[in-house]
Amino acid sequence: MGEVVGARRESVALPVPVLLVVAGFAAAVVAQGGYYLPGRVLSGLLVGVAVVLARPRPDLLVALGGTFAAWALVRGLLEGDVLSGLPSAVAVAVFVGAALVAAQADREQRELLATVVAGVGALIGLTGWVAVAFRLPFWTTLAEGLLRAASTLTYPNAAAAVMAAAAVLSLVLRPAVLTAVTGFLLCAGIGATMSRAGVLAFLAGVLVLCVFWGFKKTLTAVLPPVFGAVVAVAALLPSMRVADEPQPLLAVAGLVAGGLVTLGLPRLGRFMVPVALALTAGGGVALAGFTEGLATRVSFSSPDRAGATGAALDLVARTPLLGVGPGNGSFFFGGGNGGARVMRYVHDEYLQVLVELGAVGLVLALGVVVAVLIAVWRGRGTPLWAGALAAVVVVLVHSGFDFLWHLPAVLVVAGLCAGLGFPSTEDGRNEGVTA
Repeated sequence: MGEVVGARRESVALPVPVLLVVAGFAAAVVAQGGYYLPGRVLSGLLVGVAVVLARPRPDLLVALGGTFAAWALVRGLLEGDVLSGLPSAVAVAVFVGAALVAAQADREQRELLATVVAGVGALIGLTGWVAVAFRLPFWTTLAEGLLRAASTLTYPNAAAAVMAAAAVLSLVLRPAVLTAVTGFLLCAGIGATMSRAGVLAFLAGVLVLCVFWGFKKTLTAVLPPVFGAVVAVAALLPSMRVADEPQPLLAVAGLVAGGLVTLGLPRLGRFMVPVALALTAGGGVALAGFTEGLATRVSFSSPDRAGATGAALDLVARTPLLGVGPGNGSFFFGGGNGGARVMRYVHDEYLQVLVELGAVGLVLALGVVVAVLIAVWRGRGTPLWAGALAAVVVVLVHSGFDFLWHLPAVLVVAGLCAGLGFPSTEDGRNEGVTA
């Protein structure tokens, strides 16, 4: 295949089951991430129909996913409400189903699917960016005096997770103007969310690419969109602080300039790194000018999350094996002003599972993760595989900082990315498997 992916036969088309999963992804993205019942039902139904049509073979991943789903339902039954375990059961089914359906695509179909995933992520980034620049309340979230891009997902950190996974995947696509712009919009979109976990997860994905795709190729691919995003985010900062007057013209000019930087940096050859460093310095200066307003975004301090984590650990200590039951994980703790605070989610999906489904549930959830990583490892050998692995790592890392498994949009994109790295089950080849 060469060093990058993206060259496809002219007649390539996605199979109907894969199209249905993509439709489920898109539906969840539009329907506030699929968090609420209508979005969950629609995205879950589309993925379910895709699985029925694809008829994947049962394997270790299916067995572990099914066991986790069964345990969630049983745990709900023990609490007197079997339906309370249904969201967890459906969540794992959507993730596993998306992965198994994507795995049935052949090599060229996978390349097209990766392009589609990156494209949808870029649209999320662009809509979030526009929402901040023009202060559109329905696609932004106001927190700590800042407007953060949320796009149609309405939760900035979930939007960042989807874009970070799509961003590392986009880095291995065939170099082209459209691919470069897509990567730039993804990186700029992550910046517009002001999600610390999103940035950290993206860096983890880039590290995976450095190890399994090569440091030089990764650096060459990641520098242009990242430093284009530095320019764009710097121009957006004045519009982020609610206390300041919005500067939409400056933001748009910065977005255009960032796009030009992304397209122009690769043409500089050996001068690319010095210019990129200069852009970093400029972005640092702009950031320093807004340090006071961005203090909560450039530190690792998060008192509410720390309080929720402490409350969660107290619940675990009471019922470590079975948990408190699905949907019963509410966390009460003292606020900084002496008052009481309550949070529905602990912002750590691994701890959330431990609280609600106990050690049994956490072991089964980690078993699903291990099964996915084993399957992805068996498909190794291509640049697309490296991008798929990096995208999976992005979601796994980010899941330790936010409640991502409650949004089908994140689960479906994670499943699609995982399936892109699985050995091929459709074209008669064990794609990428080495002896």
